[in-house]
Amino acid sequence: MVTSRRLLARWLAIAGVSAISFSAIFVRLAAASPSTAAVFRTGYALPVLLLIWWRWRQRDHRGWRVRLLPALAGISLGVDFYFWHRSIDLIGAGLATVLGNTQVLFVGFVAWIIHGERPIRSVFWAVPVVFGGVVLVSGLGAADAYGTDPLLGTLFGILTGLTYTVFLLAFRHAGSESTPAVGPLLDATAGAFVVSLLIGLAVDPGLSLVPTWPQHGWLIALALGSQVLGWLFLAAALPRLPALETSVLLLMQPVLTVVWALLIFAEALSVTQWIGVVLVLGGIGALSLAGSLVEARGER
Repeated sequence: MVTSRRLLARWLAIAGVSAISFSAIFVRLAAASPSTAAVFRTGYALPVLLLIWWRWRQRDHRGWRVRLLPALAGISLGVDFYFWHRSIDLIGAGLATVLGNTQVLFVGFVAWIIHGERPIRSVFWAVPVVFGGVVLVSGLGAADAYGTDPLLGTLFGILTGLTYTVFLLAFRHAGSESTPAVGPLLDATAGAFVVSLLIGLAVDPGLSLVPTWPQHGWLIALALGSQVLGWLFLAAALPRLPALETSVLLLMQPVLTVVWALLIFAEALSVTQWIGVVLVLGGIGALSLAGSLVEARGER
């Protein structure tokens, strides 16, 4: 029988995943340069996160050295945002989000190299499936492939997965069960804001720090809906759910984004790209479920 707490956690997780699934949609609706979107998605989120943290500050006992870790993790997040927003521009919201989720594979291998956490056997057969899908997502140079530059967009999508992997591995050590989730998220968002601004000043000639309408309406929606509510809902819900259920819920994000992109922007992918999407999501989904089952057995 499902307890009321688990039921609440499930609905919070669904709300969080749904909010985050609109991230790429809001980026595309804003039609801002990659760095402009990154700067303001974090910049608009910071004061809101600060207010929430201030409410719970007495429960955040971390020293400045401990708080430095999520801030440094935010450096990778800022780079990740730039790569991801570039990918969205080149290959669309749906495909960019699907490719960004390849971090599931990278996390396993990096954790193996750095922490000695040997990946489960499923990783070794999932890798060729997922990266075969990535090749197909690029469109193979076909004229009917979706995107202004599918090959370059795919490259930025892979870089998104790699930089997000670095962020996750650093961020996982940023808090504890007694630390309010908003604390590490605030620190990481601050780090991402600084890095996004520096990247924009260095390499993005399209960076604009002057708010315009309706562009910044979409960026505010991105900041509050995805960067704040989506992350906080997931941070509160996922630790209270079984690993298997968590894996299924997280896989909803790229699937929903593909659906929204098709409905809102008519991102009509080629047959080759659709097959690639199925292979990437199928490989990631099977790997996540297998890992969850192993974890569940270990907990018994």
